[in-house]
Amino acid sequence: MSIEAKALQRWVHRVVTGQASRRDFLRTMWGMGLTGPFIAHLLASARPAVAQPKPAGAAGFTPKTRGGGGRLRLLWWQAPTILNGHLSTGTKDYDASRLFYEPLAAFNRDGEFVPVLAADIPTLENGGLSRDGTAVTWHLKKDVVWHDGKPFTADDVVFTWEYAADSATGAISSGSYLNIRRIEKRDAHTVTVAFKEPTPFWYDAFFGHRGHILPKHLFSEYKGANSRNAPYNHKPVGTGPYKIVDFKPGDVVLCEINPQYHVPNRPFFDAVEMKGGGDAVSAARAVIQTGEFDFAWNMQVEKDVLERIERQGNRGKIHVYPGASVEHIQLNRTDPWTEVDGERSSVKVAHPFLTDPLVRQAYNVLVDRRIIAEELYGPGGQPTANFIDSPKRFQSPHTRWEFNLEKAAQLLDQAGWKRGGDGIRVKDGQRMKILYQTSVNPVRQKTQAIVKKAFEQVGVEVELKAVNAGVYFSSDPANPDTFSHFYADIQMYSSGPGSPDPQAHLNRFVSWEIAQKANNWAGRNITRWSNAEYDRLWKQAERELDPVQRAAMIIRMNDMVIGDVVVIPVIWRNGVAAVGNKLKGIELTTWDSNLWDLAYWYREA
Repeated sequence: MSIEAKALQRWVHRVVTGQASRRDFLRTMWGMGLTGPFIAHLLASARPAVAQPKPAGAAGFTPKTRGGGGRLRLLWWQAPTILNGHLSTGTKDYDASRLFYEPLAAFNRDGEFVPVLAADIPTLENGGLSRDGTAVTWHLKKDVVWHDGKPFTADDVVFTWEYAADSATGAISSGSYLNIRRIEKRDAHTVTVAFKEPTPFWYDAFFGHRGHILPKHLFSEYKGANSRNAPYNHKPVGTGPYKIVDFKPGDVVLCEINPQYHVPNRPFFDAVEMKGGGDAVSAARAVIQTGEFDFAWNMQVEKDVLERIERQGNRGKIHVYPGASVEHIQLNRTDPWTEVDGERSSVKVAHPFLTDPLVRQAYNVLVDRRIIAEELYGPGGQPTANFIDSPKRFQSPHTRWEFNLEKAAQLLDQAGWKRGGDGIRVKDGQRMKILYQTSVNPVRQKTQAIVKKAFEQVGVEVELKAVNAGVYFSSDPANPDTFSHFYADIQMYSSGPGSPDPQAHLNRFVSWEIAQKANNWAGRNITRWSNAEYDRLWKQAERELDPVQRAAMIIRMNDMVIGDVVVIPVIWRNGVAAVGNKLKGIELTTWDSNLWDLAYWYREA
């Protein structure tokens, strides 16, 4: 690439990331005689940078042989319940699946693309990306085999699309694959993905935790309505660094090294144990104080408790990294107490009072984000009024949050909810009582207590419910206590975009993703909110190639969700993990699983 071309590329990147004026850029390009479509193409081609695969000597460690590192002990205090990422609703299941299954590419800490099963990342320069945004050509690694010895080929990539896009499969990842018109197998290790329309977010399908490639020769008879019956949902056969030994859902995953792994001299550890269950506090102690485990996930622990654990232990430390997840409260637009055709929270029955915008606005100002952040999260998070906070170019400048008991009371009065003799608000003979649920976790229970106190001060009766995390985040369509059933008035948990582009993350508010019995509650729209303008804007952003205009659309979608109080954002969370002092080679990223680079972890002597 010439010096001039590199300078232009840097300029385009600065415009996309907001470091330079788009107006000045356009004026200069027009002055050079470039056309509008070509200028738009320049901006559209500004994608997150491409990183090379992690080198053999990553983090200063150059292994000469595969294995030899003994057992790695991982602690996920929310225990995995299934080992197929396409059918998983919880992070714990995505992470456990990543021990065995791999995507074509991953995202590193900086949001750069890292090839995994792909030989390289498609770009305009190497001909992998079409200039009109309608096709992507992937070149796959050769000599990769599944754990059963069968070769990994283009057929597996084509099948994974067919599997995930089939509505009968009930795949959580389906939204990442629906815009694909067809996939052409060019040869045994090359595929061309053709999209239905220009697709700026081409790096959704086959990337990260939504991109796990499945073996066609084993899953072909389990596509569609038979998907939940696949034995490989619990006994995975993947291409990853480890092979399954045993899996006890809700308890433990045991695996052994894959001697045929496609990265030379990797992985380092001979075996991995992923233990599930317990709580975040005991998990932190098990790494930092006792050294019983090497790594513990998601330290959602009160800041004072975490600081005390660190002072009292010397076996490990807390690792904080930039996050994109938002702890938020969802407001149910449907009635969780009326059953229709075998399901509650049915779209056929509206919620008795949360459909009133005045009530929702009152609830929005009853959440004391500042106290929650200061007393419970510390360096682990900060107050937010947005559902999308990262990357920064998608963060809305238009939203504000406040805590105002007087304003909330006025809004409820205006909505016709008056205090009764016992202080609880009543309207047309109905008391304003809500069930507020979340998963079992000390920080979440204390957050509930803070919110409940404020609600009761203005006359809203609140019943709290805490569900075991292994149940709450499970993928079991028969369990009424999962968050996707949402059999409560309001509920709280954390979620964030699984990639540096929030498009797929925002499909949890489109009407065709409503969770319901018909899709085994696998739809991502848990609030059951439906808005035709939002649907239109989401589809428009999906095909908008100008990254500046597209960012504006995504910000607008965020503002619509916040303005209508579909959810109440509480805390913009950082990632927090507990890491043993001798565990090295880890690069934690908010854009992918904690285990995305597990093959490169090692233990210092």
